[in-house]
Amino acid sequence: MKNLPLNQYISHASQLVYGCMAIGGEWDFNPLTKDQIQHAFAAVDAALEAGITVFDHADIYRMGKAEQAFGEVLKARPNLREEIVLQSKCGIRFEDEHGPKRYDFSKDWIVTSVENTLSRLNTEYLDLLLLHRPDPLMEEEEVAAAFDALFDSGKVKHFGVSNMSGVQMQHLNHYINQPLIANQVEMSLTNLGFVDEGIYVGNPDGQHVNFTAGTLQYAKQNNIQMQSWGPASQGKYTGAPATLTAQEEATKKLVATLAQKYGVATDAIVLAWLMRHPSNIQPIVGSANPKRIKASAEAVTVTLTREDWYALYVSAKGVELP
Repeated sequence: MKNLPLNQYISHASQLVYGCMAIGGEWDFNPLTKDQIQHAFAAVDAALEAGITVFDHADIYRMGKAEQAFGEVLKARPNLREEIVLQSKCGIRFEDEHGPKRYDFSKDWIVTSVENTLSRLNTEYLDLLLLHRPDPLMEEEEVAAAFDALFDSGKVKHFGVSNMSGVQMQHLNHYINQPLIANQVEMSLTNLGFVDEGIYVGNPDGQHVNFTAGTLQYAKQNNIQMQSWGPASQGKYTGAPATLTAQEEATKKLVATLAQKYGVATDAIVLAWLMRHPSNIQPIVGSANPKRIKASAEAVTVTLTREDWYALYVSAKGVELP
């Protein structure tokens, strides 16, 4: 595997990210239980044992309890902090007494969100802060001021975005003093737009492709790490209970065949497919099941052949290449 763009900024970043949305109990405001905290310990331990050093959060996950549960791990193991990469996201606000669900990139909200995240995580700084979803009311100078304040205070070392296009990254980069170093978007065998966008240029069959042209190219040219959320397609091709179409069944069988060929778990194959792309995509493993985490981590041992990569793409797409 090639070096990740993220390694240029954070040398101990692993090729996989552990997504912490699955820890912290339910999506409610009930207090964390001892079982939920132990569940977090088990998931973090499994990720570390699998060689994963990057841990992804968001202030909204489990209504803040995902960060809180992880914070219990750091409280018990303070030496762990310097061995891992902590990233979190902010900018989404749920419906409350002030208004509906909305996005907020104001300076006050960004800074306050980070301070609350640091408190829940029991840490003094984030290695990476991502803006969660584009805010159409974003005032670029406010974002720049927030980033400056967080950087100058040592509370955030690096910055990035999530669910943004190349043009949006380029635009924001024009105003901020710290470069964007990551962008987290949905990419998988069931979300093929990032591949379709390039293949169907000028082809009427590509008129409904849902991925903005130039995003991967801008990221690669500017050393921005592309991270994939939802890379395992909710386990559709790796054994999760689901009603599948004939096309999906065929892809599932192909994944199993390739897993046998490469001597790894099926979880590893769907992630290795993403990692084979020259954009050096960094998948986010979202399962809290230690066995699935371990199986997913086998992806770093696999480099799919061009033929196997295309076979998976065509099977998942369900149509022959144009």
